[in-house]
Amino acid sequence: MNDVRLNSILDNDFYKITMQNAVVKLFPSSIVKYEFINRGKHHFPEGFDVALREAVNKMAELKLTKDEKKFMARTCPYIDLPYLDFLEGYHYDPSEVKIHQEGGDLSVIVEGLWYRTILWEVPLLALISELHYEMNHMERDSNEVVMSKTIEKADSLGRLGVTFAEFGTRRRHSYKVQNLVMEALTQKKDSTFIGSSNVHFAMKYGVKPIGTHAHEWFMFHAAEYGFKMANELALEHWVDVYRGDLGVALSDTYTTDVFFQQFDKKFAKLFDGVRHDSGDALEFADKTIAHYQKNGINPMFKYIIFSDALNLEKVEEITKLLQRKNWYFIRNRNQPYQ
Repeated sequence: MNDVRLNSILDNDFYKITMQNAVVKLFPSSIVKYEFINRGKHHFPEGFDVALREAVNKMAELKLTKDEKKFMARTCPYIDLPYLDFLEGYHYDPSEVKIHQEGGDLSVIVEGLWYRTILWEVPLLALISELHYEMNHMERDSNEVVMSKTIEKADSLGRLGVTFAEFGTRRRHSYKVQNLVMEALTQKKDSTFIGSSNVHFAMKYGVKPIGTHAHEWFMFHAAEYGFKMANELALEHWVDVYRGDLGVALSDTYTTDVFFQQFDKKFAKLFDGVRHDSGDALEFADKTIAHYQKNGINPMFKYIIFSDALNLEKVEEITKLLQRKNWYFIRNRNQPYQ
């Protein structure tokens, strides 16, 4: 028996909620498949699959509480009541998750209706990460050190004038450590911290849930309509659902150059900005500014969110470039917590 478990159905990235809302409306009969990729080639100890299965089975007990529903309705007016009613009746179905272990290798596959399975990915990755640290008996910094490091990093970002959000759920050391990070980030009144991608922690600490859509939104459109139409239709369908809200477009699913070919004047005006998640950040900033200017749009009224494995050195470098161009809004996706 292990005590690793999720305690809230909202312990998830916000963009999973926003995408599920769109999927329920537009693609209620689509079947999808997710597969865990062990990018770091980590070795999983004997019995890991059993511990993960136990944690997954516990997720069937989660449901949206009345207070959570009220928080969503109050904080996210662009998400309508019918979807919140749906989410209130939703529960995880552990039979959608297949787990297998062969030696130190772990296989996790999720398959089923997209609107039902879309919420699994982030909690599964968080559980895998937490169990990996626990079952390998890997030590972490003390609570005091975690909080002091977080405050130090937030202070550095504040001195740069950088606005940032916490995006650490899928790679977190544990729920407890992410909670410490959030506690530290919300202590200071003059912080440039604006919110968290984790809806549960956003609610707990009274900050804004942050997120729009993920790569899977564009990947589905490529599978359904073909790669040439993927970006355009993904953006069009997003606008159909949110009508101008949640207006940050992810730019790198099928390369930035292809994205900008389809991110025409219409979308460039409709969307508030774009998110950079791979490749050279400075080159992307130049391309983005040039694209807006080419379409007769003042870049000062748009923004870029940088979310590609940033550290303080990268943030400082990007900030200096954008300050020279009079662009100031940058958001940092946190690294995995150690």
